[in-house]
Amino acid sequence: MKFDALGMIETKGLVGSIEAADAMVKAANVYLIGKEYIGGGLVTVMVRGDVGAVKAATDAGAAAAQRVGELMSVHVIPRPHSEVEVILPSSKEAAK
Repeated sequence: MKFDALGMIETKGLVGSIEAADAMVKAANVYLIGKEYIGGGLVTVMVRGDVGAVKAATDAGAAAAQRVGELMSVHVIPRPHSEVEVILPSSKEAAK
């Protein structure tokens, strides 16, 4: 998991985030590592994988989220710094 790219999609509402997550894992070889409920109806879903796969996944996820809800933000970090890694959900946590 270290050195994998991180892709994030933030939506307003749960339905858009679920649709985005579904589209991301179907579109590319990425794995869903977690979700965060921000407050005020904002939900962020996160995926990991190689840079190209994460970019393709977030593109597909953003399009899917816009079809059913309100897309707030999309961002890809190609190789998160090790200090950032400690605050991210692990794949073991995501499997629960």
